[in-house]
Amino acid sequence: MGRAVVERGVVRADALARLLVGTQFAFNVGFYAVLPHLAAHLSGGLGLAGWLVGVVLGLRTFSQQGMFVVGGALADRFGPRPAVLVGCALRVLGFGWLAFASGTASVIGAVLLIGFAAALFSPAVESEVARQALEREQRTGEPRTKLLGTFHAGGQAGALIGPVLGAVLLGQGFRAVALAGAAVFVVILVGHWFLMPGREPVTPPPLTFRGVAGNRAFLLLCLAYGGYLVIYNQMYLALPAELERATGGQAALGWLFALSSVIVVALQVPLSKWAGRALTPAAALRWGLGVLVVGCALPALLPATGLAGSVVFVVLLTGGQMLAAPAARALVPDLVDERLLGTFMGAMSSLSGLLVLATSAPLGAVAEAGGAAMWLGMAVIPLVGVLLVPRAART
Repeated sequence: MGRAVVERGVVRADALARLLVGTQFAFNVGFYAVLPHLAAHLSGGLGLAGWLVGVVLGLRTFSQQGMFVVGGALADRFGPRPAVLVGCALRVLGFGWLAFASGTASVIGAVLLIGFAAALFSPAVESEVARQALEREQRTGEPRTKLLGTFHAGGQAGALIGPVLGAVLLGQGFRAVALAGAAVFVVILVGHWFLMPGREPVTPPPLTFRGVAGNRAFLLLCLAYGGYLVIYNQMYLALPAELERATGGQAALGWLFALSSVIVVALQVPLSKWAGRALTPAAALRWGLGVLVVGCALPALLPATGLAGSVVFVVLLTGGQMLAAPAARALVPDLVDERLLGTFMGAMSSLSGLLVLATSAPLGAVAEAGGAAMWLGMAVIPLVGVLLVPRAART
């Protein structure tokens, strides 16, 4: 009797893990079907000025990254299922609103709703997959980074397929693209309504600013993870600028993004299995940041013309990302109270996002200058991150 109960629990846990990986894939299919075409729609379709397009896109990022800690706290209090369901419903409403929005205020309202929706469901899913990875490690000895790596690969597969779906539908106009994104989240909503198990609401211990600020190891992790995000963000800033200088255009940008996604989809799971056996999460994060250091420094030694520097940067950036992203999430459960896992997962995203925001202007100036100084200046950031990865963890 007891063995049957345990076996049913194992089956449910494995089914939930598969659902979470599939969820991340579907999230990114729906999101990336719309996002690459948003700026062009705002400027070309609606005629918004360039500075206003930047404001709208910045508000979307703020409403998402800045509110992750709120979404994580709600997931801790009420469980991941309500947070995912409400977040998907808001994302459906946001994309539907955006499809028909024609004025500036209406567009801003739609993108704020889209961003806040992600702030609800993403920390809920990320904290739950971290819990499942930890539980599997304790139950079977499987390294927690394996499930977290599979989760990351699922998201990258969605990021690869989403833009293709959007491009196919773009011939019917942006409204068709936005409505298709909404339809994807309707499917996710219905699927999770029936498949995602609930859990009894709990009252997590109160968390104050002092509680976060006093967790030195967690803050060091946020800084190290933020260093990775700062460099990853250069895919959108330094890489286009470098391609423009080296080749006279940005025609190769889409291919380089596709190359990055294909590498992750093909290699993330075996790399995570190897890292789980050979490295601790802290060591994997240091190695990932170290690869980023090489990925930033090596192009400074390559010819200033042609694609060589950009290709090396993208390949090594992707390799470092595959080590660093799962490892950072795998470290969080060792540093915080498990009852506050969603809150701290959200806080890590929010604090790291603030670091990206704070470094955007100076790195933009460095990217504009270009040359070896740009690459070497960027290499300093993950190098500092290597030194900041916390060496001791509470278990």
